[in-house]
Amino acid sequence: MKKNKSVRKPGRAEYDFSPGERGRYARRFAQGTNVAILEPDVAKVFPNSKAVNISLRRIIRQQAAELAK
Repeated sequence: MKKNKSVRKPGRAEYDFSPGERGRYARRFAQGTNVAILEPDVAKVFPNSKAVNISLRRIIRQQAAELAK
């Protein structure tokens, strides 16, 4: 069975990806990321990811201390 070779039509100039590098971010993407979507009321309390991480680490330490008892 022959594959249908589609002819690429030139797109608009602002969509020209020819100078791009294929797979540039592939390694970083493969490492994986964790994304948590915060509700708006929670996001007001935490101005950035550093504040979220500090708070979560405190909770983890508290729970670990409680479990050790």
